[in-house]
Amino acid sequence: MAGVSGSERIISTEEPEVPDSSFLEEVFEEVFTNPINLVLVLAILYLIYKIFSSRRAEDASYPPPPPPLPKMKKQDLRLEDLLKYNGDHESGRILVAVNGKVFDVTRGKRFYGPGGPYSSFAGHDASRALALFQTDMVKDEYDDLSDLNSVQMDSVREWAEQLEEKYDFVGKLLKPGEDPSNYSDEDEPESKSEADETGKSKSD
Repeated sequence: MAGVSGSERIISTEEPEVPDSSFLEEVFEEVFTNPINLVLVLAILYLIYKIFSSRRAEDASYPPPPPPLPKMKKQDLRLEDLLKYNGDHESGRILVAVNGKVFDVTRGKRFYGPGGPYSSFAGHDASRALALFQTDMVKDEYDDLSDLNSVQMDSVREWAEQLEEKYDFVGKLLKPGEDPSNYSDEDEPESKSEADETGKSKSD
């Protein structure tokens, strides 16, 4: 069988077939010629419009979040001072104590602020409540936690560690009669006796 030379090869000049558009035409014809289908399409479009417009309205109705409060200066607090920082304070700041440590949880206002699930912790020592898993177990007087068992105290320490990872540490919750520490610019606590010694050495 003789081969076909390059000059004798037949090159097709036909255009590629265009996909049949009859299906789309049938769909459009079915929608726009049938009143019921047309009403359904318009209803769907209206619902989509309402959904997106309501979302935009909700976004516009929410007030912008308040600017974050400046970081609180390191300081130890007595319970009566802690009670003031329950979210109703003039600054709106919220402090919570756990295991003798005070934390600024203002960033978590939706949890610890008024109406939040842990609002009872605001301005209080939450150690006992966290140990017993009862949000109402907070006291307005100093709680030494001496009646809690080792398992419950382990739970308290774990909660304190979690809060320390997430929120700013403010200082210690002072026991009755305990003197506060003085915090240097590096935020290292300095006891009152150490501060007195430092003052004496400077005066000398």
